[in-house]
Amino acid sequence: MLALDLGIFNKTDHVVSPAQATKWTLIWVGLALLFAFVIYNFGENIHGINSVAQVKEVTSKYGQPTPIDTTDAGALHSYRKQLTLEFLTGYLVEESLSIDNLFIILLIFTAFSVHRKLYHRVLFWGILGAVIFRCIFIFLGAFLLSQFAWVMYIFAGFLVFTGVRMFINRNKPEEIDTKSHPVVKFCSRYFRVTKEFEGNKFSVKRNGKKFITPLLIVLLLIEFSDVLFAVDSIPAIFAVTKDPYIVFFSNIFAILGLRSLFFLVAELIHKFHFFKHGLSVLLVFIGVKMILEDKLKEIGFNITHSLLVIVFVILSSIALSLVFPEKKAENR
Repeated sequence: MLALDLGIFNKTDHVVSPAQATKWTLIWVGLALLFAFVIYNFGENIHGINSVAQVKEVTSKYGQPTPIDTTDAGALHSYRKQLTLEFLTGYLVEESLSIDNLFIILLIFTAFSVHRKLYHRVLFWGILGAVIFRCIFIFLGAFLLSQFAWVMYIFAGFLVFTGVRMFINRNKPEEIDTKSHPVVKFCSRYFRVTKEFEGNKFSVKRNGKKFITPLLIVLLLIEFSDVLFAVDSIPAIFAVTKDPYIVFFSNIFAILGLRSLFFLVAELIHKFHFFKHGLSVLLVFIGVKMILEDKLKEIGFNITHSLLVIVFVILSSIALSLVFPEKKAENR
């Protein structure tokens, strides 16, 4: 899909219109829902399960509820339903948290005065790098959790801390320092950098010497921001499911739709001024859920309830933003 996107549908650099962004956002969301449909019907094939005994073995390994139905067909159906809910919940969490990252990306583009027609190309390579890094982080996280159960409490504490910090700093203006940022300083020190952009090129040759362009620095900044973002988002999704494949699938589908979502919300992101409040509540909720997981299971709190809470928080933050629009300071 990424190859088709850049190689066929977007061969030439151009400004992505709201209509085009909406179309591609719907396509990516549609693909995620299609994949959820596949999981609902064939999810047991992820781990090669075909019996009640294997269902119990896998659900025990990943802390999932054991199906009550003792028949093979009934147990497989319950297992597929559980996986589907985990995928959709994880996808929704990742998509929501990614919106905050979109704001950082927009700040980077603005700070470096990147032409709008270059946004798509930079985001394409940024997403490709994000897929690789997420794959590494997710399976490393899954390995750590399988070996050291206490790591989950570190993840949980970090999420609660991040959520509280986000709420405290919700009104502070964020800025990108184009000269003192560690990535910029590193590139300036170890590479030859052109003073101006060279079209859509990330590097050029001059007098036999290779130079990198500011566009590559922008790309590296976006990759750097995604790595920092992953530190929040990946622990959050492990609160939804400990199955590394479901974590991976939900992460990747959210990331693949990030570019089109960026163009869709770039003009609207400032209108949803309560969204960051919602994200902070979401992170704290997920962190607390990780800490109290066993207690919540005892009272019957399951993945469906988590999904409902997450949807409620997101919709509430959007609704509050629309009902109580941000007041702009008047010039006197």
